[in-house]
Amino acid sequence: MKTRWSKYSLAASVALLLSACATGPVIDTSYVSQNQDSRALFLVLHYTVIDFEKSLRVLTTGGQVSSHYLVRDEPPTIYRLVDENRRSWHAGASSWTGHTNLNASSIGIEIVNAGYVDGPNGRVYAPYPQKQIDQVIALCKDIIARHKIRPERVIGHADIAPGRKQDPGPMFPWKQLADAGVIPWPDEAKLDAKRAEYAAKELPPAEWFQERLAKVGYALPKSGEIDTATKETLATFQMKYRPSDFAGKPDSETAALLDVVTSPGGMVLKGEADQPPRPYTSRW
Repeated sequence: MKTRWSKYSLAASVALLLSACATGPVIDTSYVSQNQDSRALFLVLHYTVIDFEKSLRVLTTGGQVSSHYLVRDEPPTIYRLVDENRRSWHAGASSWTGHTNLNASSIGIEIVNAGYVDGPNGRVYAPYPQKQIDQVIALCKDIIARHKIRPERVIGHADIAPGRKQDPGPMFPWKQLADAGVIPWPDEAKLDAKRAEYAAKELPPAEWFQERLAKVGYALPKSGEIDTATKETLATFQMKYRPSDFAGKPDSETAALLDVVTSPGGMVLKGEADQPPRPYTSRW
């Protein structure tokens, strides 16, 4: 009889132990530290280069790539593919303001867009439907509000991988995002003054362009020459702030833009519709 009860006791103990392992430890959540913020520090915008059906298949199956959101073009619809608390595989090898491997610290938005085609007259980029852009802006505002993402950290895939990536491309209306208060934008009055200043003097040396691009946030070696990496980074910068000409060549207008973008008070951020733009200083 003693042996039988010992067996029962042992079995009960094992069952209780397994039950405890299955449920995990009891955790008291009464206390919450004030010293914290979101793991999502960046918001990265992409285009898919393929149509919606193919985009959905690639982003949700075994293609080794994903994003938190997919914004369809027709009808304009927002799909969540990866929970924001989990890492999606959208950024790849990436760097911005010294932060690397941005998959771990960003939320990715893929936008259905054909990207570009190379034809006899050169490369032609596809436009974005306005209703789709409206959805992108609404989604950005929602994510930014919940994660307190800084305006200068709303960036394109090309920004974090210049040369390797071009998206969301020169047809993406960054100025609309600025007008909606999502990102800061160069102050027009200061930019006009700098345009005149740089047009009247000799162009700064290669080192100056490289230093300013690095100050914006790009990972760029300071070679002292307008090398391939510098041209690709210049083209990426121009694609955002001067999409009419993004050949990657240093010129007086690009110098003026770089000066304003990297100078205190050179950027402005719009608030509500009844509030004027206010000077914005990056907290990089």
